[in-house]
Amino acid sequence: MNSFISKLHQAHQDCSDCPSPKVVHGFFEDVLGLLFPEFALSKIKGKEEIESKLKQLKETLSSILNRNTHLHHKDGNEISSDFFEGLEKVYDWINQDVDAIYEGDPAAKSRTEILRSYPGFYAIAAYRIAHLLHTLGVSLIPRMITELAHSRTGIEIHPGAKIGQYFCIDHGTGVVIGETTIIGNHVKIYQGVTLGALSVDKADADVKRHPTIQDNVIIYSGATILGGNTVIGKDSIVGGNVWLTKSVPAGSKVYYQTQMYHADREVTDLYVFKNDQNEAI
Repeated sequence: MNSFISKLHQAHQDCSDCPSPKVVHGFFEDVLGLLFPEFALSKIKGKEEIESKLKQLKETLSSILNRNTHLHHKDGNEISSDFFEGLEKVYDWINQDVDAIYEGDPAAKSRTEILRSYPGFYAIAAYRIAHLLHTLGVSLIPRMITELAHSRTGIEIHPGAKIGQYFCIDHGTGVVIGETTIIGNHVKIYQGVTLGALSVDKADADVKRHPTIQDNVIIYSGATILGGNTVIGKDSIVGGNVWLTKSVPAGSKVYYQTQMYHADREVTDLYVFKNDQNEAI
């Protein structure tokens, strides 16, 4: 027992002073509840109350950052001020994402339904808030926020990814978006999509290793797109269960077509079609 106590004591001494996930998650959900009353315990009735809540959240973030200076390289108060200066843009972009989800899903009956029940909304909102902190040079805490969303929705978006406006994730379970992914505007992806890396070598940690998805692309369920040099051109459609490690031009359709050559054997080929013409590229 003494040996076990010693091990636990050493673990506690070695642990950094980073706030617990519970503290970080509480801050995130308080921010989300302020931005969207659907997530608040009670609606705010007056502007003064909103101002007071913003001030309280700003002080909370400053306190977290000032107690954990090893997680950033600037003054915690300055970062907190910059975060709340940037929050209006984040709010506007999240609302655009809600519009994209509503317009892209025939099953969505209202924006309220999306806000209260759609995992795609929750995961994207968590990403956008975490990404703002990430761009301000804060480490670990953004990842703690997106991993909360991951645990609740099954959607994993690294806070370092760059995602444009009007982003839609439909259904969402099993979606993975890697750290150096770049996604344009008006992109829609379905469940089980992976935007990943070809290599998991630590030596590649600081290079672009995840794909670029240009504007107005739709990626259907189960598709896997890998590699930092892989670009999916604008206005393209990537079909379900497609595996891609090379770029496709703008306006392409990529899907698997199964053809029967013998009664006891089928062959699956990958075809890329451009501009709805049956011409392989």
